[in-house]
Amino acid sequence: MFELLLEWVEAVFRTLSQILMAGVAVTAFSLLLYALAFNLRDRVARSFAGIMICVVISFTAVSLVSTNSDGGITRFLLLLQWVGVILLPPIYLQFSNAVLATTGKPSKGKRLIAISLAYLISGAFLILLLLGWFVGPVVYDNVPVPHLTPITATYLFALYFMAAMAASWINFVRSYRRAVTSTSRRRMGYLIAGAVAPVIGSLPFLLFGSGIVRINGLVFWGLTGLSNTIVIILIVIMSYAVAFFGTPWPDRVVKGRLFKWLMRGPFTASATLGVVTVIRRAGALFGQDYTALVPIFMVATILLLEYVIVLFAPLGERYLFWGKDSNELQIIHNMEDRLLTNNDLRQFLEMILSAVCDRLQVKGAYIAVLTPDGFEQLASVGITNAALLELPGSEEVQPDRDEPEAALVWKNSLIIPLQEQENGRNLIGLLGIPDCNERVLETDEWSTIEILKERAVLALRDRRLQEDIFANIQEYAPDIAVIEHLRASARYGNTSALSRELPEAADDVIKWVRDALTHYWGGPRLTETPLMKFKVVQLAVDENEGNQANAMRSVIKKAVERIRPEGERRYTADWILYNIIELKFLEGKKVREVALRLSMSEADLYRKQRIAIEAVAREILEMESQVLNPVRPASSD
Repeated sequence: MFELLLEWVEAVFRTLSQILMAGVAVTAFSLLLYALAFNLRDRVARSFAGIMICVVISFTAVSLVSTNSDGGITRFLLLLQWVGVILLPPIYLQFSNAVLATTGKPSKGKRLIAISLAYLISGAFLILLLLGWFVGPVVYDNVPVPHLTPITATYLFALYFMAAMAASWINFVRSYRRAVTSTSRRRMGYLIAGAVAPVIGSLPFLLFGSGIVRINGLVFWGLTGLSNTIVIILIVIMSYAVAFFGTPWPDRVVKGRLFKWLMRGPFTASATLGVVTVIRRAGALFGQDYTALVPIFMVATILLLEYVIVLFAPLGERYLFWGKDSNELQIIHNMEDRLLTNNDLRQFLEMILSAVCDRLQVKGAYIAVLTPDGFEQLASVGITNAALLELPGSEEVQPDRDEPEAALVWKNSLIIPLQEQENGRNLIGLLGIPDCNERVLETDEWSTIEILKERAVLALRDRRLQEDIFANIQEYAPDIAVIEHLRASARYGNTSALSRELPEAADDVIKWVRDALTHYWGGPRLTETPLMKFKVVQLAVDENEGNQANAMRSVIKKAVERIRPEGERRYTADWILYNIIELKFLEGKKVREVALRLSMSEADLYRKQRIAIEAVAREILEMESQVLNPVRPASSD
C-alpha cells in the first residue's frame, strides 16, 4: 500500500514537473515574441531574444523527450537540447556587454573580441555535436529520464560554460555599479537576478552523469519541478527589466503591456496545457479513455481565463501600475471611451434633424458649421439634393442684436442660427429647413426647436473643444517625444545622452509638409513653417525674388513631381500617391470629389493620403541633403 502511494505521488510530481518544463518553453517563446514585437531595435532586447531562443530549443526538446518512447527520436531530441545549451554562452556574453554599453560604457574592443572568440568556440562544439564527438550514447536504464553520456568534450564545454557565465556576471556587476538612479539600480538588480534563469535551466544538462539522475525518482522530479518553477519566475523578472530598454514609453505603459502579454500568452497557454495533460494522465492512470474531454476542457479553460483577464486586467493594471497618477490617467481613459468623433457628431446631429423633421412635418433639414471659409454642411436628413444646397454667408446669418433668437429666411429656406450662450452669443453654425419660409411656427413648435437647437449647439461646442485639445496635443507632441527619447537613452545611467544634439525627427518634417500642403494656395502654415529654414527653400526664395509663398510652393511642387511615375498620367494603382497630392492639395478638390475620381472610400483616401504626404516629405529631405552635400549621389542612402 505504501509503495502504491509512493508511485502515485511520484506520478503526480512527474506530471507537474513536465507541465512546468513545457511552461518554461511556452513562457520563453512568448517573451521572445514580445521582444520581437516591441523593442527589437535595441541591442539588449535582441540579445535577450537570442537567450530566449536557446531556452525554447532546450526546454522544448527535453519536454518532448519525457513523453517519447522511440529511441531514434529520443537521441535526436537530446542532441537538439544541447544545441540550445551550446549557443547560450556567447549570446549570454553578448547580452551582458549590451547591458554594460547601455549604461554608457561601450566596448573598446576587448569585450567584442571575447564575444567573437566565444562564438567560435561554441561553433566548434556544435561541429563536434554533429560529428558525434561531443556526447556519448543514450542512457535509459535506472534513470528517471534518458540522457546522453558525457565524455571529455562535454566536460571541456562545462568548463567553458562556467567561464563565459563568470565573465558575463562581471559585466552585470559593473552595470549595476554604473546605474545612478534608485529606479535604474533596482531594475538592474532585477535583471541580474533574472539572468540566473538560463544558468539554472542549463545546469541539469551539465550535471548528467554526475550521479544526480540516479537518485530517487520522487526526489528527482521534485527538484526538477522546483528548478523549473524558479526558471519561469526568473525569466519573467528578466523580461520585465529588459522591457524598459530601448523604449520611450512611460513605465506604466511598459508594465501594463507586459502584464497583459504575460496573462494572455504564457499564463493562458501554460494553464491550458496543464489542464489537458492532467486529464490525459488521469485517464491513463485509471485505465479510462478521457480523450473526448480534452478539447472540451481546452476550450473551456481558454474562454474562462480570457473572460477573467478581460474583467480584471484593467482593474489590476490600475492598482498595480498607475500609482499616484491614477486620477489623471482615469480622466484620459474616460475621455477615450466618451470621445465625440466626427462620425459620432454627425450621427447625433442627424438624430436632431430627424426630430426637427418629425416635429415640423417637413421633408428635410440640415446643419452647417461655421468655418474660416464660411459655412460647411455637416449633416442633413431627408434632402435628396443636399450636396447642391447653396449656403448663405456668415454675414447674412448674423442675428439681430435686438432679436437674437429670431429665425431668418434665405432663398426659400428657414435659417435658425446656432449660437454659444456662454461666449456672447457667438455664431457657430446654422440649422436650415428648406421650403419652410412661409411656414408660421406655433409656440409649442418653437419650444421644441429651441430644445433641439440647444442640443446641437452643445454637440458642436464640445467637438470644437476636443479639436482644441487635439491641436494642443499635436503642438507639444514633438517636445514630448524628445523627452521620452532622452529618458529612454538615460534610463540606465547613460546620462551623456541628455547633452547630445538630436537629429531632425522625420515625423516633424512630415507634419510640416502636411501643414504646408493644407495651406498650399494661401495661409500662414505655408510661409511660417519650419521648412522655410531649409537650405533648398532658401535657394528657392532667391530664385523667386524673395517671394516666400512662391518659393515654398515651388519646392513642394518639385517634391511632388519626384514621386510622379513616368509616362502619361493615369488613374491606376502606381499613380495613386501622386494623384492624391495633385487633386487634393495642388488642385484643391474636395475629399468626396477626390475619392470619387480615384474610386475609393474616404477612409481609404485618408490612409493613402498619409502615405503620400510621407513620400513628399522624404523627397524634400532628399532634396535638402543634395543641397547640403552636392558631392553625394542622389541615390545614396
